[in-house]
Amino acid sequence: MTGGVVNIGYPQLLLAVALIAVDLLASWKLRLGLVKSITISTVRLLIQLLALGFVLGYLFQYQTFWWVALAVAVMSLAATQIACDRTRKTVHGIAPSVFLSIFVPSVSVALVVVDGVIGATPWWNAQQLIPIMGMVMGNALSSVSVAIERLFADMDARSQEMYTLVALGATPREAAFPSIKAAVSAGMAPTLATMCAAGIVQIPGMMSGQILAGADPMVAAKYQIVVLLMISAASTAAIVAACYLAYKRRFSSEGYYLEPGLRDDLSQKGPRP
Repeated sequence: MTGGVVNIGYPQLLLAVALIAVDLLASWKLRLGLVKSITISTVRLLIQLLALGFVLGYLFQYQTFWWVALAVAVMSLAATQIACDRTRKTVHGIAPSVFLSIFVPSVSVALVVVDGVIGATPWWNAQQLIPIMGMVMGNALSSVSVAIERLFADMDARSQEMYTLVALGATPREAAFPSIKAAVSAGMAPTLATMCAAGIVQIPGMMSGQILAGADPMVAAKYQIVVLLMISAASTAAIVAACYLAYKRRFSSEGYYLEPGLRDDLSQKGPRP
């Protein structure tokens, strides 16, 4: 036992790793071609999480404000890269917009929860701030990725409509607004579905972890409510910010909607002189 938690030994961990055989068998039998991807993902999971456990143990023991700030900065840059990798086929050059849309809401909501709800001392206490930041930022990047893909897919589907609207005097924002609404709705849907299922269909991760650690189920339920609400708030703010910052990539500086050929010219060759 470690602090009320049953310690999992490495032999037991290897037994859990063996469960990935289900994924490998499905890929092999159905000829999905995912054996390599599944193997790489599993190895990365083991290396990354064990390394994270080591780093966090050191950070919690020897924390300073600057070490915590560095950890938050690294998490933000990694989240931006992952979100941009997921949308790189959709649009180029949106990294600054993605970074701002993930970083600002995530940090703001995490600080409200750590300082106002949990009352951590000091307010930048790594043992509270880093796990909460990880939950908020991880969900925000997933929501932003979904929203951006939906935004540009919807704009492409409405390309002629938007071209006409702009020609008739509409601003880019007015022309893109229906697509922004659709993207925000799509990005919010998974989080809202999780909130509806919590406590009925599933026992969410935070609550399950605390119960396994021996916490009072009612206390665990309160923490889970806080977690789901903070994730919802941060994800929604991130989605809205990302959509309003990113939609302009489909318009020229003069306000005209860019057809695919023009987009390629601008993204690969740079603006014309």
